[in-house]
Amino acid sequence: MAKYLLLFSLLACIACGSSDKNDTEGVYFAGEIVNPTSSHVVLYKNDMVVDSAELDANNHFKFNLAQIDKGLHHFDHSPELQYVFLEPGDSLTLRLNTVAFDESLVFSGTNGDVNNFLVEMFLSYEDEERFVYSLYKLHPEEFSTKIDSLRSLKLEELKTLKESNSISDDAYGMAKAAIDYSSFTYKEKYPFYHKKYTGEETIHELDDIYYDYRKEVNTNHEDLVYFRPYYDYMKYHFGNLSYMHCSKNCGMHTHKPIDYIHLNKHKLALIDSTIKHEELRNNLFRSVAMDVLLKEHDINEECKKFIEDFEKLSTNKTHHDEVQFVFNGIRDLQPKHVVPEVNLVTLNNNPITLKEVVGDGESIIYFWSGVQKRHFKNVSKHVRQLQQEKPDVKFIGICVQTSRNQWQKMVEDSGLDKESQFWSVDDDNVRKTLILDGLNKCIVTKDSLIENGFAYLYSL
Repeated sequence: MAKYLLLFSLLACIACGSSDKNDTEGVYFAGEIVNPTSSHVVLYKNDMVVDSAELDANNHFKFNLAQIDKGLHHFDHSPELQYVFLEPGDSLTLRLNTVAFDESLVFSGTNGDVNNFLVEMFLSYEDEERFVYSLYKLHPEEFSTKIDSLRSLKLEELKTLKESNSISDDAYGMAKAAIDYSSFTYKEKYPFYHKKYTGEETIHELDDIYYDYRKEVNTNHEDLVYFRPYYDYMKYHFGNLSYMHCSKNCGMHTHKPIDYIHLNKHKLALIDSTIKHEELRNNLFRSVAMDVLLKEHDINEECKKFIEDFEKLSTNKTHHDEVQFVFNGIRDLQPKHVVPEVNLVTLNNNPITLKEVVGDGESIIYFWSGVQKRHFKNVSKHVRQLQQEKPDVKFIGICVQTSRNQWQKMVEDSGLDKESQFWSVDDDNVRKTLILDGLNKCIVTKDSLIENGFAYLYSL
């Protein structure tokens, strides 16, 4: 716990002092991006574009907005994005280096303090999550006490930040939500991870006292619909509720395989009966439908019926199209189907399709990203080992979420076969067409036909 106390004590030094706001209701938001990976920055409120700004010759951008809706926004500098909290009258600047996007991100000016706080929350999460994993073996009361203590440390630091800087109640509320819902998510996860790490045969029985924190949850919080800690909590919360309901009422025993579609029918019904905010409802419905498709990896009548149920509940036609696109993509990755057409680029900047790359013989298509450098190092090592074990197999690497220049440099430095490395022209199309739900996925083909569209690289 001392490590986390130190982390948040440092926050007061990292957070920039709050300046007086402008008299106007407009917002000035600007910054410098070192080693840019795109020519522009796009500002969003929820899923709507507010404005975009081009980088100048010095890699600076700026937004001069006559008016803005206060609250959580996010800015996108492809392939990365990050949250930014804005209020009318703000004058906020940032500086970051894309080589270490989040780690280098620093805000200054009005609301610089709360935005730095949100960044620190994000950065601390990975180390904190490892710490929390070590707690899942504990009994419920002890686990809950530890999580509450960790949350209290953060809330004390936030209280100090509010007392020493003139942040608004809305800004305070957003920062507090980041703390609260991360903590609540750990508690929703606990019964499942406790079973996993202790080897217990059944889910640990938890009383109402354990779930007291749910009394603090607003399940229809309009300002948090697109806030990742809140949204993640809602997903785990409904997953927990549906599992417990099925365990008690549907004869679902822990020693039998879970009927995943049945379980998620309950999840749809719980969301429908609990959530009133239309955007949040639709986003959660979409998440459940996507999760079913990506877990099942099969197209059968039961799955088709489930998608029909989803479409009856969701009022978002764009989500309908997305789910149908994934449904069709899974269908096209079934055995004996021809490899889908995906546009790629060679290291020499020549266009080529995936079907042309695969050709005759056996191939294994794997994926990596410049954003996850540790993963790239691990996957490169594993592929080199597989190449020695399977000399007759063609290994094809596809890079996503990375600028072309960065991809070329990483390939040059990797020691991988340059002739078998390709860059994704359209990341979104590649992810949807090839159902890229994780970078450890791979696709096995033979003579341009799918053999296994949902293989796991580290199980080959």
